[in-house]
Amino acid sequence: MYRQTRRELLAGSALALFARRMEALPLAQIKLGITTDEIDDDVLTAAKFLHQYGLKWAEVRNIWGPYNTSQPMEKIREAAKIFDDNGIRVSIEGTGFFKIPLPPETPEGQKTLDEQWKLLDASLERAKAFGTTKLRVFTFMLRRGETPSEKSYARIDELMREAARRSKGYRLAVENIGGGHVWSGVQAGEFLKRVKEDNVGITWDPNNAAESGETPFPDGYRHLDPARVFHVHLRDFKHQDGKVVWTAVGEGEADNLGQIRALFKDGYKETFTLETHWRDPKGKMYSTETSLKGLLKVVERV
Repeated sequence: MYRQTRRELLAGSALALFARRMEALPLAQIKLGITTDEIDDDVLTAAKFLHQYGLKWAEVRNIWGPYNTSQPMEKIREAAKIFDDNGIRVSIEGTGFFKIPLPPETPEGQKTLDEQWKLLDASLERAKAFGTTKLRVFTFMLRRGETPSEKSYARIDELMREAARRSKGYRLAVENIGGGHVWSGVQAGEFLKRVKEDNVGITWDPNNAAESGETPFPDGYRHLDPARVFHVHLRDFKHQDGKVVWTAVGEGEADNLGQIRALFKDGYKETFTLETHWRDPKGKMYSTETSLKGLLKVVERV
């Protein structure tokens, strides 16, 4: 008859204690999840990890290797069932929509845009299967040496309004991303002032904003309309050799505590994702687990 080893018993007890601790947190209702491929590309492995740690949300980006939007619908339905069986809800579907340089206004550029509209259609179909109304999208990337201009922003705004029109019933959460036309909190705030469609908002990533040279909280955040923050990415960063590099949560400069407190003070009821990015030589699951434990210490203090 199989008997658990002492190590297995201790590990099981630690997980059970961790889960009970989560339930006891003053913010037990926080909608906290993890980007699943930063745990493991295998959906079942990621779902079991989330379940073990008492987390009920997942951000879906890559599954079984490729981007979810590159997977056939039977694989999407398989992944959705795995999440459902483990009590996990999909908070937001990660897409690469508009994560390309702004196409020129030429016949070739129009072909590129047509492919993006097909990508949006595929994304909406997968979001429906995952049971989420939120899609993470972008506002085009800057080419090497390119700087944002009023002309490019005007065209991007027009295309985002068209995307909003095509996505009725769903919410497009634009991520501020390094090297994009919307990178900092200032740029995100200005974008929201120009594009007023109610199904367009922001995936606020304070760490990406730090890469732009901005102090993301409180400086960058104060430029946002909190009502239009649809989703939030959390991790940690530090400055090293003049650059921003990712680190385990709690070992860097990110004011996650102040940011989360401010969001809740502003009435935020949406979802959070731990998007670790930092990589320890022991692997991405270890890295994510380490950052999760650091983030939960922050959550305890909110």
